[in-house]
Amino acid sequence: MSPRRQLIKGGWILSMDPRIGELPRGDLLVEDERIAAVAPELRVDDAEQIDAGGMIVLPGFVDTHRHTWQSCVRHRYADIDPQIYFAEMLGAKGAAFRTEDVYTGTLLGAVSALDGGITTMMDWSHVQNSPEHSDAAIHALRDAGLRAVFGHGWPLVDGASWMFDSQRGHPEDIRRLRKEYFSSDDQLLTLAMAARGPEMARRETWLADLRLARELGIRSSIHMGAYARNAPVRAIAQMERERALGPDLTFVHCCCCGRDEISMMADAGVSASLGVHCEMNAQGIGDIPFDRLLAAGIRPSLSGDTETKCSGDMFTQMRLAFAYYRSWMGGRHSREPDAPATLTMRDVLEFATVAGAHANGLGDKVGSLTPGKQADIIFVRTGDLNLAPVCDAVGAVVLAAHPGNVDSVFVAGRAVKRAGRMLDIDLEALMARARASQAYVMELPA
Repeated sequence: MSPRRQLIKGGWILSMDPRIGELPRGDLLVEDERIAAVAPELRVDDAEQIDAGGMIVLPGFVDTHRHTWQSCVRHRYADIDPQIYFAEMLGAKGAAFRTEDVYTGTLLGAVSALDGGITTMMDWSHVQNSPEHSDAAIHALRDAGLRAVFGHGWPLVDGASWMFDSQRGHPEDIRRLRKEYFSSDDQLLTLAMAARGPEMARRETWLADLRLARELGIRSSIHMGAYARNAPVRAIAQMERERALGPDLTFVHCCCCGRDEISMMADAGVSASLGVHCEMNAQGIGDIPFDRLLAAGIRPSLSGDTETKCSGDMFTQMRLAFAYYRSWMGGRHSREPDAPATLTMRDVLEFATVAGAHANGLGDKVGSLTPGKQADIIFVRTGDLNLAPVCDAVGAVVLAAHPGNVDSVFVAGRAVKRAGRMLDIDLEALMARARASQAYVMELPA
């Protein structure tokens, strides 16, 4: 059977592939789910023609850490003590989430991510109150139609026993999920462990968790060095002493991790995920470690973290990352003389695409418009009032664009958004479910 072919014509292509570069006017050929060719001009007679004139064409954004299950409680916790978030969402409220709430929140967050051009997302799902809760999250990711890494976490029922000096090993249900949903590598969904490190679990516990993840052949993502209380733990150094660090790990935040620990990450090939907007909103979390990461040679990825505290779209993360670094270095606050004196807009766009793909273990599949990779592609309109007239496509995307400028989104060559409208999703029904879920959650005791 001959492949289905789509020829995207006349777009301003930001390939994020150094060999292809930027094409102010170019064509891109998609065959079935993969990119077949990128060039200034392609002549293909047997392909569906897609006009990308007036569009910036770039790879879909990659989010490396999102507590998507919390999406129905958007913006509740940004303006109050962050300890209230921990006490409620990771305490009594989270423990009382129904499977319906997990499904609806995950679906809402995933569809919103797609609408804003995020085609790949690491769903950091630490609400495994029952096996059915995990099933609900996976079904929501599948129903949304995005490429997702499902990060399987722990229950919030009796949550303290899982999060404070824990002796409870990672839930064994992850074995069932691996077999039932993730037996093939040739699919949109992959599995990871949303793991606990030395800041949350005892030595023998977190070591056993890592052994389990590696036995299953999956990556692990771990919150690391957030808030001053975790600095003395020196969790990265503990893991280094146990020879547990490796390129199958992503550390989230790292705000209070020292220079030597960041160097340990770099030496072991550990990647980093920064939730810039939430980190700026979370009082006491520590400074965003751009300078330490870059000085050590780590190209960080970006994330929407939790929409209970921030905006989840990647445009916001990029814009704030660029401004934060510029203001930090401009104020001569950097503690790392080896860090770059400035951060370019292209650097930031790379964090949102190439670095994100690497941190999710999908660098060979997504992150750039490279022939052979999956056709995860977005169009950004250049004619919208907030962007026009565009003279620098990278600058337009990083400094000024927003989800409303995203005209089209393709995942593995399949359109999920066209002409500014989400396809195959009943948004009215989704919002009705989200409102009902929010009302239930907000009425729960704290």
